[in-house]
Amino acid sequence: MSTWDFQIKGTLVVIGQGYVGLPVAMRAVEVGYRVVGLDTDTVRVWALQDGRSFVDDVSDAQLQAALATGRYLASTAYSDAAGFDAAIITVPTPLKDGYPDLTFIEDAARALAPQVRRGSTVILESTSYPGTTEEILIPLLERGSGLRAGQDFAVGYSPERIDPGNPRFTFVNTPKVVSGIDPESLAAVQHLYADLVETTVPVSSPKEAELTKLLENTFRHVNIALVNELTVYCHALGIDIWEVIRLAGTKPFGFMPFFPGPGVGGHCIPVDPSYLSWAVRKHGFQFRFVELAQEINERMPAYAVSRITELLNDRGFAVSRSRVLCVGVAYKPDVSDCRESPALQVLRKLLALRADVDYIDPHVPEVTIDGRTFRSADSLDRQYDLAVVLTAHTAIDLDAVAAVSDVVFDTRNAAPSGDNVVRL
Repeated sequence: MSTWDFQIKGTLVVIGQGYVGLPVAMRAVEVGYRVVGLDTDTVRVWALQDGRSFVDDVSDAQLQAALATGRYLASTAYSDAAGFDAAIITVPTPLKDGYPDLTFIEDAARALAPQVRRGSTVILESTSYPGTTEEILIPLLERGSGLRAGQDFAVGYSPERIDPGNPRFTFVNTPKVVSGIDPESLAAVQHLYADLVETTVPVSSPKEAELTKLLENTFRHVNIALVNELTVYCHALGIDIWEVIRLAGTKPFGFMPFFPGPGVGGHCIPVDPSYLSWAVRKHGFQFRFVELAQEINERMPAYAVSRITELLNDRGFAVSRSRVLCVGVAYKPDVSDCRESPALQVLRKLLALRADVDYIDPHVPEVTIDGRTFRSADSLDRQYDLAVVLTAHTAIDLDAVAAVSDVVFDTRNAAPSGDNVVRL
């Protein structure tokens, strides 16, 4: 054991109790750690203290079981982190005016620093550009603690790989990339995650680990942009893009299927490539591939609305005099997460065209668009001129959607084939 190894099954602080931090906290309690889950959102912390989860991958029963052990504390007070052995930072890293916003990391580091002691381990999981751990996190921790990273306490980076709503690959069975600022820090980081996950993958430094996360999501981003742009051309040429992708997928090597849609959503794909592009520009280069992909994917909600307009016009209807049903508003199936959801952009654009719009989403009871609150339809008891499938939740009966709609515009290739179903 290195001098930086924390007490086995000691106190783990998880900063941020959202879709990344809460599953980590629950797993740590399960394997025997005492966990302090810190979050700045008071309402969220109250809900957690009451045994109510707002994260799709953590059930109320799982949260209540963790509380019953007496080893999970949800709190807004960093004083509850006093004497911690290890801390994992899982706070958001959004964009602000198109630039990386590391405010949440900086605030967490400043608040945690007074609690850092000799022998502590601090790990960043939040997605950011290469250099964040060493250039942003460590100086704040050292300044607030009076200690030296690598000499008095360990620091590492391990990119989160949580895929909300994925029943096959979870936090536990997804390989975990781990890094440290020196060999002793790497040993401490790997020691912790070896308790939490099945497989750890050590890398040479935090920069490689930080870039790994950006590469993973940029890879998806540019390939989705490729099929999105091809989809526009296929429609103009009268070619079925879905059949083309299916046929290309029969090749057992050299091809991986990606699928078009009304845009990209969630925290990762719409945001992470911008962190990479910004980091590249900072060094005097231009990442044209990523920026073009961003432009293409950002156009897709408008393209979806143009196809809706076209379908209604073909039937003699103006958008402003049409009833339209938006099916699904979360950014992906079977979750309640609406961050960066392209479905909301489609809904907003239809409202701007004065369409009479309803939406149905069993995971999202209400949404706010430009200050107006809309509630999900409880049932399909209206007739619609058009329904647009934006997020194909398994709980939504798409046959029933087709039955109440003159035409179904399916942007996800999810609806059963029918005379009134048109695909993106």
